[in-house]
Amino acid sequence: MTGKTVLIVDDEKQIREILAIYFTQSGFTVAEAADGAEALIKVEQVKPDIVILDIMMPVLDGFEVCQQIRKYSPVPIIMLTSRTQDDDRIMGLEIGADDYVTKPFNPKEVVARVKAILRRTAAPQQYTQADILRFPELEINMAEHTVIAFGKPVALANKEREVLWQLASHAGKVLSREQLLELVWDYSYCGDTRTVDTHVKRLRKKLGVGPHSPWDIKTVWGIGYKFEVRK
Repeated sequence: MTGKTVLIVDDEKQIREILAIYFTQSGFTVAEAADGAEALIKVEQVKPDIVILDIMMPVLDGFEVCQQIRKYSPVPIIMLTSRTQDDDRIMGLEIGADDYVTKPFNPKEVVARVKAILRRTAAPQQYTQADILRFPELEINMAEHTVIAFGKPVALANKEREVLWQLASHAGKVLSREQLLELVWDYSYCGDTRTVDTHVKRLRKKLGVGPHSPWDIKTVWGIGYKFEVRK
């Protein structure tokens, strides 16, 4: 990843320093910001290839910073949170974050996730007009980036749509959380599969999955998820 710039935004100096060491050793150029307001300035000045953004910060919190960045830039954003509640993760994904990492974290995992996101950004999955899946009351068109459920378009984030595609294209088969991490995020299991759980939770809500839906995204306890067409 030589030549790539990462912007580390966190009000804790020690966290910035530790991450800076690992990213520098991996060939990245590192920029830092200690609060939300400084982060917005650095994004404009540095034009980073990816942003690591803490949620709980003075001046402007990470949610506000992410929203401001998304008004003018598609730069990948990984959010850092010290909370384990789904609400923080869901909020971050809702406003445009690409991924999140829960504190305390392994710096090597953060570097691995950044590299994976940048690989996918540089060489995104190519879909054609043939990449359409149709089920009763559901159409997934990856070339057009559209999902229609129960006759209405459903606004899904890119990762949500890719999770749905992977599950639906393997209908009837169980995909583990680790498999989904590799298929959708392009990184190996690093000890936290909650990213997958959060995306599936949002998918179910947005698609309106219920007891009378002709299909379902079923949880296979202790393993992962399965897209199942009800008979």
